[in-house]
Amino acid sequence: MLIAERRRRLLEQVRDRGYASFRELAEALEISESTVRRDLRSMVADGLLAATRGGVGPLPADPPAAPPGPPAEAVAGRPAAAPDGPSPDPVRAEREAIAAHAAGLVVPGSAVLLGPGRTTTALARRLTGISQLTVVTNSIPVTQELIGSPQIDVVLVGGALRRSIGAMVGPITEQVLQGLRGAQVFLSGEGVTTERGLTTPNVFAAATDQALMAAGKQVVVLADHTKLGHDTMCQTVPSDRIDVLVTDDAADPGVVRRLRAEGIDVQMA
Repeated sequence: MLIAERRRRLLEQVRDRGYASFRELAEALEISESTVRRDLRSMVADGLLAATRGGVGPLPADPPAAPPGPPAEAVAGRPAAAPDGPSPDPVRAEREAIAAHAAGLVVPGSAVLLGPGRTTTALARRLTGISQLTVVTNSIPVTQELIGSPQIDVVLVGGALRRSIGAMVGPITEQVLQGLRGAQVFLSGEGVTTERGLTTPNVFAAATDQALMAAGKQVVVLADHTKLGHDTMCQTVPSDRIDVLVTDDAADPGVVRRLRAEGIDVQMA
């Protein structure tokens, strides 16, 4: 059993039970208790579960939001604090450049798969100018970008909605993807290293990304320079399965050199 699948099932067990001991989880998944303990330590550290005495439990519910009210009054002559706005994206320009470069790799008339993420969503916007294209995706934002392009056939894969990433994930999604094939699959994540390839901290997204990877003849990873050399919990695409990596010219030359030594075609946007 792949580590991402194992941890996804552990998380489901805990959420279904509300609390589970190490022994109960080991019996439910038919794995050793030591493996359960090791996985749960990582999942607790990543904020996916809460540690309890003798086992684990789901995270406590978020506190209710404060009711809306007037802005805070100025204190000691200082103006009231401005309301929070969207956090700036420091690599937006690089992300857009990567998307534009990746769009140039797509052949009109082909079928491609797009995973979730801001860079793949930016790529979707660039695909609207390509004719006779089929796009398979589990991403709601990617689908929204393509709704107004009748020349593109969009296949939205169903499943359980993971709101934090705006995508369908889980066994239903993975099962549907097993019957599909595309010329290319475009994926993004939170880290790329020579040792583990593309990784993500989300166990649900990892299992679905693995199914997307298996459905594509050519695997193209989109990652800005902040992701290179960074490693997270769940492996989605091993280094030997990455055919092309599109990044930006601020990428660490040493990391780029090592990735190319692994046989990856690293292209600079």
